Amino acid sequence: MISVGSVKEDLATEKRVSITPESVKKFTNLGLTINLEKKYAEHLGINDEDYKKNGANINFSKEEVFKQSEIILKVNCLSNDEISFIKNKSILIAQFDPNTNKDIINKLIKNDIKIFSLNLLPRITRAQSMDVLSSQSNLAGYKAVIESFAIFEKAIPMMMTAAGTIPAAKILVIGAGVAGLQAIATAKRMGAIVFATDVRSVAKEQVESLGGKFLTVEGSENLETEGGYAKEASEEFKKKQEDLLSETLKKIDIVICTALIPGKKAPLIIKENMIKNMRPGTLIYDLAAAQGGNAAYTEVDKIVNKNGVKIMGEKNILNKLPISASNLYAKNLFNFISNLYDKKNRKININLKDEIIKETLVK
Repeated sequence: MISVGSVKEDLATEKRVSITPESVKKFTNLGLTINLEKKYAEHLGINDEDYKKNGANINFSKEEVFKQSEIILKVNCLSNDEISFIKNKSILIAQFDPNTNKDIINKLIKNDIKIFSLNLLPRITRAQSMDVLSSQSNLAGYKAVIESFAIFEKAIPMMMTAAGTIPAAKILVIGAGVAGLQAIATAKRMGAIVFATDVRSVAKEQVESLGGKFLTVEGSENLETEGGYAKEASEEFKKKQEDLLSETLKKIDIVICTALIPGKKAPLIIKENMIKNMRPGTLIYDLAAAQGGNAAYTEVDKIVNKNGVKIMGEKNILNKLPISASNLYAKNLFNFISNLYDKKNRKININLKDEIIKETLVK
């Protein structure tokens, strides 16, 4: 019987888990055994008994889990300390950027360990239930709005009172991918007037369907890859976008930045001169902070004040929604393994004719 194991992440940087009590039940029904490190999800208020009731084996040490498992599930890539524990010819499945983990990946490949990064999933219909970028970005977009509204020092919806009217806050969402669209929907539900911009022309219809107003650059080009991601814009387009943004930002209360290019540094969209012309009291929440940020002055896990404009970004906003994020991530992982598992012969089948398996396997 194939064993699937998971150990605690470094709680200083990551609070999500890869396996929930609910997913244990699904794995055991599939015919797999589950090995977990002691106190695996205690920080989320989930005790070991909740896992045991659903059929998991709770091992005492991280090393024991690695020794007894053919498949290791993680949120992030293995640490240097964990490399020495993983068995040769094991399978590692996690969510990480292969470009920033090359040294560790090379060491693992030398030990004949098959590595799958769910960040590399192809954007096809069959992979939607495994799409960790979408499930996690959806939560990130929602939480970015909640966090920025909590710090913003004015009311969000329009309020009419006998003493006068409070105007609705104006929100600009930069980047209308999964995180951006959820940010638009959340801000709109809370009564804000929402504007959005994106380099992909297809985003216009999606933004407007949520009640947002799409800012269109005159003579815009469609900057969308075949996989549905944004790609680098031309210098001419960037100049037109800057001019439009500069004028718009003078009237905005809160900016939510979500623009990312997979595997690359985040594009710098809000420049220093733009921030200089923004009104004091304006807030910029930069979801791209961990990849360099979409705004000038963005610092990870800090609130920077520039002439009364607050710029904030977090390394891992999902640490503020770890239970919801873990529930979705665990389902994504289960669906991925279900596709990898040959139920008839009860073995893992790395079928490179399957686009999902081929694209996520790190060479």
